[in-house]
Amino acid sequence: MSQTRKKNSSDGETKPRTSFVNKFLRGSKLMSSKAESRKESNDLATTDFQPSNDAQKTATLDTAQPLTSDEEWGSRMEKNEQFLQKLGRTAVDKCLDLNNCRLTAADMREVGEALEVILELKELNLSWNSEVGGNLPLTLQKFQEGSKIQTLELVNCDLTSEDGAFVGQLLPMMQNLEVLDLSINRNIGASLNSIAQGLKSTSNLKVLKLHSCGLSQESVKLLDAAFRSLCELKKLDLSCNRELGGGFEDSSAQLATLEHLEVLDLHQCSLTADDVMSLTQIIPLLSSLQELDLSANKKMGSSSENLLSRLRFLPALKSLLINSCALESETFTALAEASTYLPALEIFDLSWNKCVGGNLKLLLETLKFLASLRVLRLSSCGLVTEDVALLASVIHTGHLAKLRELDLSYNDSICDAGWAIFCQNVRFLKELTELDISLRPSTSRDCGQWFRHLLCAVAKLSEITEIGMKRWILPTSQEEELEHFHQDHRCSIQFDLGEFQ
Repeated sequence: MSQTRKKNSSDGETKPRTSFVNKFLRGSKLMSSKAESRKESNDLATTDFQPSNDAQKTATLDTAQPLTSDEEWGSRMEKNEQFLQKLGRTAVDKCLDLNNCRLTAADMREVGEALEVILELKELNLSWNSEVGGNLPLTLQKFQEGSKIQTLELVNCDLTSEDGAFVGQLLPMMQNLEVLDLSINRNIGASLNSIAQGLKSTSNLKVLKLHSCGLSQESVKLLDAAFRSLCELKKLDLSCNRELGGGFEDSSAQLATLEHLEVLDLHQCSLTADDVMSLTQIIPLLSSLQELDLSANKKMGSSSENLLSRLRFLPALKSLLINSCALESETFTALAEASTYLPALEIFDLSWNKCVGGNLKLLLETLKFLASLRVLRLSSCGLVTEDVALLASVIHTGHLAKLRELDLSYNDSICDAGWAIFCQNVRFLKELTELDISLRPSTSRDCGQWFRHLLCAVAKLSEITEIGMKRWILPTSQEEELEHFHQDHRCSIQFDLGEFQ
């Protein structure tokens, strides 16, 4: 009777959760594995299998025994496997991805039970589920020392400071952990002491993301003490922690020991002049660094000359994002000189630094010799006609042949003659996919005759898909030219003219 009631209850749960289940189905591989499992079960049930006498005796003896803990465990495994099947998972899956699935508190309890039967679990993603917050200990308490988990992602889960403390206690049990992402959990900064202590036991960690976690100046000191144990770390993201500013002044020496670090993201951290002075001693020692993001730290502008000049010691650097840093003439000059020593640079973002306007010539040597440059962003840099004429000449000589994305938007001081020279030479950017020459939101202008040059150039670019031209107004004759262009050429090119058309 009890078994019948249990089965009916299980069947009853499956139906109302169908839409929930579908969110977890991840490709035909998992669906086919479920189908094969059902097929195998049916085959076993219909096979004419006759057990030996000894086997029959053993079976009789077993059924005569009272329930043991092993049988209870088996029952729990069966229940948990049913739950995993509802999620489109099986007990042999090594990756359980439940991100952005609107998990309820009840679901979180079932996840905690299901984790017991996935003995080989290596990746767990519970990101973008707000009910994880406050329920994390209940869910992850099944992790035991020696866990094989390699990736744990808990992005934007509304984690509490208590959850953060629990993570700190959990980390020593996860000796194989390689990726830890706790981003967008603004309350865990208060429990960073526990997390930092736990990080000292994760020597295999390669990726640590604490983006927008409410970190403070004290957090830098706590993390720095953990860095000496993270000798394999390759990616560190501390971005969008605005209270972090001032924390690097006297407490970041161990950051320099991360000799394998490839990515350092410190954008929007309110870095102070003293922070910059400290980072000037540290960043050039990170010889493996490939990506550096210092964007949106406006206090850097007048104090980063020495730091930017020493970027020349990072020959492996592929991405340099330094937009919105209020650079001044001296700091821009130092950056321009250092950039000539960065042959591997692929992404260069200088947007929202007005000092670039009228001074693009300082980057002439850089633009000539950065053969690997793929992305160049110069949005809202105060560029003038002389700047785009210089850029056009560099393009004409083929020095930016690999460029795929070029952003010149929000540079309203360029006259029609300047745009004409530029558009006549765009055709030499054979690999270009995106071009943005939009005007800033507060202005609008009629297109000049240069628009015809742009259409002729675009017709020769086989890779381009998008051209941003917001707030440029096309007169009727040019609208007709654009219509004819779409009729004569491939229609996959999008001209984004915004609200004025």
